[in-house]
Amino acid sequence: MKPAAAKTPAEPKATLAKAAPALAKRPSPPVAKTAAPAKAPAASKKIAPSLATTPIPPKILPMPTVVAAPVPTPVKKDPRLANNWKTKTAHELTDAEVIAMPDSEYMNDKQMAYFRLKLVQLKDDILANAGETTEHLREDTVVVPDPADRATIEEEHALELRTRDRERKLLKKIEQSIGRIDAGDYGYCDETGEPIGVPRLLARPTATLSLEAQQRRELKQKMFGD
Repeated sequence: MKPAAAKTPAEPKATLAKAAPALAKRPSPPVAKTAAPAKAPAASKKIAPSLATTPIPPKILPMPTVVAAPVPTPVKKDPRLANNWKTKTAHELTDAEVIAMPDSEYMNDKQMAYFRLKLVQLKDDILANAGETTEHLREDTVVVPDPADRATIEEEHALELRTRDRERKLLKKIEQSIGRIDAGDYGYCDETGEPIGVPRLLARPTATLSLEAQQRRELKQKMFGD
């Protein structure tokens, strides 16, 4: 017959009571902090406005840059030449002598004849240039084998034809100016009726506007177009 196992004596309650305060004072192990999940950015709540309800602002065009025309230097009259027109014909007068004529003699018969000669001479020069261009084009009808030389000749012809086209338009204005001389209206502005001035007519015999009227017209063309 086996002997009964020996019973372990139970720990006295007094020992457990003394150990409890010591266990309570032990620091608890640190707990790893988990990062809070990042908040997703709020969805944009902007809604495209309706094209039907939103007014479209008018398109504002930039104002064109207007460059003021240079003020011409006034031509000085030589008082020593003021009376030369009285003793000379229109063929013998010079530009300086016509400028020196007194303002009271503006567009008298001598001045009219002088500007008519200038216009006729300018017309003859243009017609002579046109004849030379025709003869030049007729002589260059020979076919050039080199493509580079042929391209150069064609470019020269195109430039010459453009020049003749500008002269053709000028020829029409010359004929109109001669008609104005015959009618006695030459030398006066079409818009204001004021004298255009001898210096401006010498520089541009076909002018029909005074310098101020021409500047106003060019300003309007830059701002509003043709």
